[in-house]
Amino acid sequence: MAVVTVRTLIVFICIYAAVRLMGKRQLGQLEPSELVVAVLITDMAAHPLQDIGIPLLNGLVPIAVLLSCELLISWLSLKSSRFRAFCFGRPSILMRDGKILVKELRRNRFCLDELCEELRAKGVTDLRTVRCAVLETDGTLNVLLRAESQPATPAQMGLRVQDGGLPVTLVSDGEIQWENLRLLRKDEDWLLRELRARGLASPRQVSYMNMDELGNIFLQEKEGK
Repeated sequence: MAVVTVRTLIVFICIYAAVRLMGKRQLGQLEPSELVVAVLITDMAAHPLQDIGIPLLNGLVPIAVLLSCELLISWLSLKSSRFRAFCFGRPSILMRDGKILVKELRRNRFCLDELCEELRAKGVTDLRTVRCAVLETDGTLNVLLRAESQPATPAQMGLRVQDGGLPVTLVSDGEIQWENLRLLRKDEDWLLRELRARGLASPRQVSYMNMDELGNIFLQEKEGK
């Protein structure tokens, strides 16, 4: 049992390190090469865990080789646009100026029902409002609406608004985030005063609390407190 536990921990650490080395982008939509590597790593890691008689290196070495291949492909794709197009393909325009490009749909094996489903997911029900619909290399569909169909911005309406910036977490699940508190040049006394002003006696009663650059505070109490 101890041997199985140790082998499992070693494989887990190696796979976790491999995923971290592959970068944050791989944690989202996977490109074809990334999907292949992810599937193969999962399969290779399972063999030494299922059979103790298989040397652990027989599972770790293939993982290292696959990781090296993925890192090499990623590096080459950054250096050469032609190599990237060869490995990952190019974005395809499925709609332009409210018209469906049927040939592009067929070339990408994308049916009309799938296109309409993706558009509805983007909140688009009137195809005439679509300026351009692009199928990206990772399979996601990005939609650009015509100018008259896009939501009006404050700048277009001649309004001046203040940007609150990025909110900073002060309390999370009852625990004070000291580093963020120092970042805002605040101390514990200030935090306690803000909590008392809202009828709370302790940060332990807070589920989540943040503050933006304008001083606007969002606070949510824990349930039942």
